[in-house]
Amino acid sequence: MTVTHGPIYETTFFVDADRADEFDEWLLGRVDEAGLADEIAACRAFEIEDDEEGRAGRVCQFTLNEGASVENFLDGYGTDVEAEAEAKFSVLFSSRLLREDSSLDVASEENPDCLNCGTRLRGQYCGTCGQRSRSRLISLWELISDAFGDIFELDSRLWKTLVPLLRRPGQLTADYLAGRRARFMPPFRTYLVLSLIFFVVAFFDPREELSFLFEPEPEPTVEEQAAAEERKREIVEQLKEEAVAAAEKADIAHELEELAEQQGGAVIRINGDDGDDRSCDELTSDLAAMPEWMKKRLTPERLQRVCERTQTAEGGNALIANMIDNVPAALIVLLPIMALVLLILYPLSRHYYVEHLLFFVHFHAFFFLILTLLILFKRLGDLVGLPEAIIVLTDVAASFYIPIYLYVAMRKVYGQGRIVTFLKYIALVTTYIMGFAATMLGALAIAAFSI
Repeated sequence: MTVTHGPIYETTFFVDADRADEFDEWLLGRVDEAGLADEIAACRAFEIEDDEEGRAGRVCQFTLNEGASVENFLDGYGTDVEAEAEAKFSVLFSSRLLREDSSLDVASEENPDCLNCGTRLRGQYCGTCGQRSRSRLISLWELISDAFGDIFELDSRLWKTLVPLLRRPGQLTADYLAGRRARFMPPFRTYLVLSLIFFVVAFFDPREELSFLFEPEPEPTVEEQAAAEERKREIVEQLKEEAVAAAEKADIAHELEELAEQQGGAVIRINGDDGDDRSCDELTSDLAAMPEWMKKRLTPERLQRVCERTQTAEGGNALIANMIDNVPAALIVLLPIMALVLLILYPLSRHYYVEHLLFFVHFHAFFFLILTLLILFKRLGDLVGLPEAIIVLTDVAASFYIPIYLYVAMRKVYGQGRIVTFLKYIALVTTYIMGFAATMLGALAIAAFSI
């Protein structure tokens, strides 16, 4: 008796070699289960050659019964197998039909088009854009899961990105350039998320920003105020003595003449022999040597006004606040500058400019990540009472790890020898320090003129 069957649906899997045995055991179990499905006539699995990355290759073929619809198979068992394999083993897979099936051209009320891109749906998710087939959120928990799923899921792209970013210098950049990108967060998104977390952790003070949520602190007593004033006078006198001693030691032709307290802060002015205040006048005296386009913007009146504002306690606090606000933008400006330096250092590397930019995006993301961890560790140490020596040793270890990380990352991505890489590393660090100082001065200037 001749038995005819319907179409054959084939799925090819590539799984990490160290998990191949575990995957084989799981795949054989799914093959056994497939024999119990009504629409499946037979199922078999076999090995194929490993891919270029060394991942183990496996093929699973589902032979459907005559008259069975591939659409129904994909809506049920077929989609479940692929989704479970991807969730459990992070496999790469591709599928194809080995025999034509006319049911593919037949519309079905049970399989509507994707509401996002219009592609025919085959299962719970769209094969083109990835959107879920359901058109509305079922619960508040699903809304929260969509918002924070990448943070709380241990196998999410966030954690798959942060671990190699912290522990394997240059590996993330090398993987991205090699085309292994889907498993990681996009580079600029990683940079922006980590920079945002860093500035929130480092500079956000809940008691200051959300003061209305906290009970006001009790006003200091008269004795406490007198003690605070006494401590302030002692500090001011000490600063005065140190400044005079430094001026005498350096043989500077100025003497410290006036020292006053203004609204809780001390203002130190260094005057000339004629007794006139020249702290702001000297700032405007060199305008003649500046370019014409700069003199039109940095007028003496404008510089005088900025100088006077920054000398007050309120102005100094505003200057610091504006400076902190400008630092993220200054670091973003620094990225293309350093990418240009890498392009000059590696003219024969066959890397495009944007690939050099990617290198520094990942390095800055690592820098924000490790600084955030150091701040959190210090605060946790203060909270649980860790010895100060442990915190200091951690900071010292991080200060050594950061430059070593940059050197190892350069070798990993560009693949040159130790000596050549070290020479280029020295040139890169030198230009980086100069570029960082220039961008910070620019941020300071913008902060001063925005007071």
